[in-house]
Amino acid sequence: MSQTQEIKLQGHASATGEVQVDEQVTMKKVLRRLIPFILLCYVVSYLDRINVGFAALTMNKDLGLTPAQFGLGAGLFFIGYFFFEIPSNLALHKFGARMWISRIMISWGLISMATAFVVGPKSFALARFLLGMAEAGFTPGIYLYFTKWFPGAWRGKATAYFLVGIPIANIIGSPISGALMELHGMWGFKGWQVLLLLEALPAVVLGVMCWFLLPDSPSKANWLSKSEKGWLESKLETEQSSLAARHGNKLKDAFKNPRVFALAGANFCGILGSLSIGLWLPQIIKEFGLPSHQVGLVAAFPYVVGAIAMTVWAKLADRGGNRLFFVAGAISAAAVSLSVSAFLHDPLLKMLAITVAVSSILSFQATFWAIPSAFLTGRAAAGGLALIVSIGNLGGFVGPSVIGFIRQETQGFTYPLLFVSAALLLGAVITLVFGNPARSK
Repeated sequence: MSQTQEIKLQGHASATGEVQVDEQVTMKKVLRRLIPFILLCYVVSYLDRINVGFAALTMNKDLGLTPAQFGLGAGLFFIGYFFFEIPSNLALHKFGARMWISRIMISWGLISMATAFVVGPKSFALARFLLGMAEAGFTPGIYLYFTKWFPGAWRGKATAYFLVGIPIANIIGSPISGALMELHGMWGFKGWQVLLLLEALPAVVLGVMCWFLLPDSPSKANWLSKSEKGWLESKLETEQSSLAARHGNKLKDAFKNPRVFALAGANFCGILGSLSIGLWLPQIIKEFGLPSHQVGLVAAFPYVVGAIAMTVWAKLADRGGNRLFFVAGAISAAAVSLSVSAFLHDPLLKMLAITVAVSSILSFQATFWAIPSAFLTGRAAAGGLALIVSIGNLGGFVGPSVIGFIRQETQGFTYPLLFVSAALLLGAVITLVFGNPARSK
């Protein structure tokens, strides 16, 4: 029987009287109920980690931050993230997504608001470290949450929808951040303080909403019928048992798998590129001589294109035979286009090259995460996904920090962009050479 014929038969009563579940209808219902809210949370999450790039347009001068101090402080977010990533994800595995993601969002929202009151390099660095510590576990926690809701055939689609939050955060956040920077003097605060305060508030609100809108498992979803709950949990249990038999489901199984560390290395390079561009792009555009509100509009453009590109690329990867080639191809294109942008001085041409780079990095991220979730399950998934994210997020520390140092020494962005390009190219090599499943056997 073909898959189409099987789906058509689902939804009718079986010979034993049991109601058969329509997979398409059930999974589309799950997508509609979970993804929009999770996507909104991710948009706010990503916005709160990169809005400091806009704040820097005037904050650096007010606080006396050099480019190196700003890069180091901005990057310390990912050191806090690194140390608390795995413990946080194991806690989510134990206590459930509803409680733990709610805790994460409320705490990071409050600390992000407190960042508006830093007074110098040291307090700025401390605030960024604490923000990373508070947010640790959110992204791998969502990936882990998906394994409890989406069978493998649907997980890639759910992940791609989730990661659309990155360009949306920049599309929406860049113009808003630029506009908020113009509200200098509101409530007696400087523009960058208004920006940090107002953009952190939604995290606290959404954290409270998590408690009511994010069921831990299908069995606790009152919007699924009894037969739908039973079918989905049975489907997931069968799939997870198969993965556990092949790859193990204990924490030590993830840490013994060399493929996990290879993917962590590739993710390190990808995040180094993504966050480096995200944090420094406003200052690159500012050199064109534009005011803050126009900087925000221009900075949003690469992410508008990127949102389309990553969606198309993810669909092509789902239909393709080898996902590794799509992942490596995307990050290679980012490396080439970013290196070209380093030598362009015309604002229009430079932005076009950066747009290709941003779109390619987003396409890499949209296709990358379906790889580890295809062979990790149980505590191995909780620890393995957290390990990949935590090591990857060190790229968010290294990239901005090194760019700040190089820029301070060279008084320009040419060499910093070449450094990021080299890291992206390394990510492509790691993906192709060490990410192959045959090497983990």
